[in-house]
Amino acid sequence: MKSKIIKNIMTVAMSLILLLPLMIAVVPETKAAETDPAYSKIKERGVLVVGLSADYAPFEFHTTVDGKDKIVGFEVDMAKEIAKDLGVKLQIKEMGFDGLIGAVQTGKIDVIISGINATPEREKVIDFSKSYLAPKQTIMVLKKNEAQFTTDVNSFSGKKIGAQRQTTQETFVQNNMSSATLVSLQKVPDLVSQLSAGKIAGVVLNDPISSAYAQQNKAFKVIFPKPNESEGAISVAMPKNSPVLKSKINESIDQIVESGQLKTFQKKANALMFNDQSFWSKYGNLFIKGTLITLALAAIAVIIGIILGTIVALFKLSPNFILKAIGNIYVEYVRGTPLLVQAFMVFFGTQVIGLNLSAFAAGSLAMGLNSAAYIAEIIRSGINSVNYGQTEAARSLGLSKNKAMRYIVLPQAVKNILPALGNEFVTVIKEGSVVSVIGVGELMFQTGVVQGASFKPFFPLLMTSLIYFILTFGISRALGYAEKRMARTSR
Repeated sequence: MKSKIIKNIMTVAMSLILLLPLMIAVVPETKAAETDPAYSKIKERGVLVVGLSADYAPFEFHTTVDGKDKIVGFEVDMAKEIAKDLGVKLQIKEMGFDGLIGAVQTGKIDVIISGINATPEREKVIDFSKSYLAPKQTIMVLKKNEAQFTTDVNSFSGKKIGAQRQTTQETFVQNNMSSATLVSLQKVPDLVSQLSAGKIAGVVLNDPISSAYAQQNKAFKVIFPKPNESEGAISVAMPKNSPVLKSKINESIDQIVESGQLKTFQKKANALMFNDQSFWSKYGNLFIKGTLITLALAAIAVIIGIILGTIVALFKLSPNFILKAIGNIYVEYVRGTPLLVQAFMVFFGTQVIGLNLSAFAAGSLAMGLNSAAYIAEIIRSGINSVNYGQTEAARSLGLSKNKAMRYIVLPQAVKNILPALGNEFVTVIKEGSVVSVIGVGELMFQTGVVQGASFKPFFPLLMTSLIYFILTFGISRALGYAEKRMARTSR
């Protein structure tokens, strides 16, 4: 009897030993099915960070609600519902469309809800939820030119056709309209401006967008090309390998579509697009906000530029070979690369090393680092313009080299470099428009927002040009006054 019991115990033990590897393999899968890094991050933070480009009415756009500027649209309402279903708060980060995929890859945002299509190329680097909309591709033309074109895409042969950069509309032109010339721009309002001016023959847009433009402006006509191809599955984009987050979002999308909420959100967005407020009451605060941010960017950039530029200039003038090499390399590298590239490098690069800078902070830093290279050359030339006899006289009076530079040379150099520094400040104000691609809401960014929300491509540009002129003219006059005062006191 005892031997039989021992035999049974041994059999059970051996079975457990044999099953142990399988049990070990199954446990992690069970845990993986409960969470993933992206979902865990959202739940721990208690906030779903959604990236979008709010120049795409009725999907997402700016308007004034109860006297306050708000980002609205049916996808914004969807984002609120998804965040609610996840049990977290919603935070919206606005940026240029072509920066969204990089932002989700580097963790700047959690998901993209911005009319983005699931394409094979994009699916290689990010994941997508199930589709909640599949609009048709359309070609918007000027009504006065509609007789020249038919639903056959070949009727646009030899013409310039516009499409938003890195979208399925761009791919549609490349694949189906090879005999036409593609014009790719970042923002839809810029494409519509070119169409209005006759620079291009048509713009490829999905039907909710083109229909909204045509409804607002009778000068436009919408053509549905044949074959009438869907632009693809509009979905929510998220980081790769996020099965739990994907599952949760899919459940939320099912509920939104099946309950009819999506149609309700679309009707609400259309009503907000065409309310009866005046242009300035709807969008005036955006111009004011953009102007203030532009001035803040320029001020911070110039302060960083002056401090760092002075250091770099002294490095270049140093007899120390290493310091001189550092100064030369910095100036040549920064001046030899576009500010646009530098803005992306700072915005995404700082995230990689663990610094989660806001778009404004990254934009200010990028502009400051860029400006420092030019200010370094301005200061270096100003120092060289001071007669070396001034340094010799200071040294003969017992001043050290550093004190001679600080108290004798630099004060005289400032008078020489002030006009050039003023020009640099004016230049920085205008260059602020470049950092709009990472979502800094400066003046040109807000102008694009107004263009997209108002369907008026030219008038917002006119307003912006006047604001820029007032800013630069005022600063130029103030600097001219300061120069005269300094010239008077130096006599």
